[in-house]
Amino acid sequence: MLDFNRRLFLGLAAGGAAAARFGAARAAELRPHEKELYEAAKKEGQLTWYTGQYQAEPSEAIGRGFTTRFPGVEVNVVRSTSQVAFQRLSQDMRAGVAQCDVFSSTDHSHLAFLKQNERLMPYKPQNAAGLIKAAQQAADPDGYFQVTYLGLFLMGRRSDQVSEADAPKSWKELLDPKWRGKVAVGHPGYSGAITSWCLAMRKLYGWDYFKALEKNQPQIGRSSADPVTMLNAGERQIGAAIPSATTLLSISRGNPITMIYPTDGTLMVPAPSGALKNGPHPNAAKLFMEYMTSPAYYEATRPFFSESLRPEVPPPPGSRPLDEVTMITADPDELERDGQEVKELWRDTFGV
Repeated sequence: MLDFNRRLFLGLAAGGAAAARFGAARAAELRPHEKELYEAAKKEGQLTWYTGQYQAEPSEAIGRGFTTRFPGVEVNVVRSTSQVAFQRLSQDMRAGVAQCDVFSSTDHSHLAFLKQNERLMPYKPQNAAGLIKAAQQAADPDGYFQVTYLGLFLMGRRSDQVSEADAPKSWKELLDPKWRGKVAVGHPGYSGAITSWCLAMRKLYGWDYFKALEKNQPQIGRSSADPVTMLNAGERQIGAAIPSATTLLSISRGNPITMIYPTDGTLMVPAPSGALKNGPHPNAAKLFMEYMTSPAYYEATRPFFSESLRPEVPPPPGSRPLDEVTMITADPDELERDGQEVKELWRDTFGV
């Protein structure tokens, strides 16, 4: 079994318990440090956010929520998969173009790379002190990036086509020949979360796991959320490594999907955000980082079933309590060291 960050798990469980005690947070008056940044940000009037953490709809809702809280400062939301977002930022940097103010990814190695290459602004949001301890502990110790998103990635089934008794219970059961042509999954070349999943599965079962999975001819999308779309459309019956938030949102809209928490571990991906050193709107970027670590941010994302990293904001409805979930995660150092290798192995194995 893959080791997971015990402190992170305990902090998440404690955060969920605190949410139950305190209930939903309410928008509060701006704190003094926010007011100061807001005055400076209004002169800049906007910021650009490259993000791979959420799908398009919640990303746009976050942008609107920020502008509602800070009128006069618009957010240009550029949403894609994490790998595509990083490729775009890399192209900007090679061309000497400064467009992005804040960068968010589900791949820890992206922010580690940007820090090592002195591309990030050293800024630790004051509001981060109110995050659950797990998120504070997972942040960059030098203050260059902060964990702003926690993704849980599991399996899902079309409940009108696959019964609970017949459904796979573990990642390993996806290799059963009865699932040939019935599984959908994302691509590590586009999704940071799928890169983490590949590393986790390789550590559990070796790369032979993916060689066996290839024999079942899975439908491969890009984003980790693409299989949810495929399940909704009836193109596949089982989704692998799909985000709980996107799945719960789909279920809430009447789609016949049931989540499966794998017995060999639900993948947990703590995901970071950071402000760019050469961003054209530095004060707006700092203000956005404050927003991303505030209760208002997690209230804006809660309607989309995102996990909350603030104790004042309760967990999403329909999710299993975190202390009841067996979780696994990919080590950040392993992601940075071996992430590219598993992307290449994937292309060699699946031909895409």
